[in-house]
Amino acid sequence: MNADRAVNKILIVGPSWVGDMVMAQSLFIALKDNNPEVQIDVLAMDWTRPLLQRMPEVNRAISMPVSHGVFGWSMRRKLGKELVEHGYDQAIVLPNSWKSALIPWFAGIPVRTGWLGEMRYGLLNDIRKLDKLALPMMVQRFVSLAYPASQSQAAPSYKAPLMQAEPVDTSINPQRETGQKRLILCPGAEFGPAKQWPPAHYAQLAESLLQQGWQVLVLGSKADQATAGQIAAGIRSNPSQFYNLAGETKLEQAIDLLDTADWVVSNDSGLMHIAAALQRPLVVLYGPTSPAFTPPLADNAHILQIDVDCGPCFQRHCPEGHHRCMQDLSINSVLSVIKSAQP
Repeated sequence: MNADRAVNKILIVGPSWVGDMVMAQSLFIALKDNNPEVQIDVLAMDWTRPLLQRMPEVNRAISMPVSHGVFGWSMRRKLGKELVEHGYDQAIVLPNSWKSALIPWFAGIPVRTGWLGEMRYGLLNDIRKLDKLALPMMVQRFVSLAYPASQSQAAPSYKAPLMQAEPVDTSINPQRETGQKRLILCPGAEFGPAKQWPPAHYAQLAESLLQQGWQVLVLGSKADQATAGQIAAGIRSNPSQFYNLAGETKLEQAIDLLDTADWVVSNDSGLMHIAAALQRPLVVLYGPTSPAFTPPLADNAHILQIDVDCGPCFQRHCPEGHHRCMQDLSINSVLSVIKSAQP
């Protein structure tokens, strides 16, 4: 890599997962801090576009033409050739797969930066070899790529993601009484059911705050509708102030709704990272995963996790069958955090 080369246009090959794309904003911020005039375009799956639209550092989101997990040689080649005319000075490839480095290579971008990953010699010409102990957090691994290779093994300082929400779509935003507090629950987790706090626990938490006059919303994808339905079935107190919106909102609507929350309670999920990037007061419930790698990047996020002999196991389903890491994480511990932070 030519350190003297002026870098004015950068193409980022973005990650596919919502939470990872949120954390990638710390890289975008670092690149802008290095050079306020740099233009950052992000190649990403369409479902992450609403995130990028709320990141002021991003100039343009470019749709990835290939579905996640599909090789798609000819489509990658076609897009790479189309991108030649944009004259990018550098590409930064965040996924570790071999195929994710193809489009910048087809585009002939002169500096192609990324971690070695799947032996990407040739496709990348500014290759970094990752020391996982030196860079234990995903956000550190992303932000390191903003700097020369000589600095890439030292844990960089970074600025937390800071998304800018837009006014909420009134058609999906329940009305609130004056001064009424809003709790938003995010009970889903793409990783698997082991990450999920039991629906009965969410229902009891909602019940407690509904009794105190709060409004409660549940957000999630269509895949979370069954879980959200179980929570809704457990609501007895003030049900008119409980709104199950799982599967009913687009991602951009969910982002803007999250920005209206007085508190968010979430599993380790993409919506959790969005809430953190919106700087909403947040309780995150960890079970089979560890906050050491991908924690919520916000000072007002509270992490709750209990010690169990078998965890964290990083399994999608509890291999022991008891799911104690989540079952034994009490409702009162969540309520205590929310109560202690009230003015």
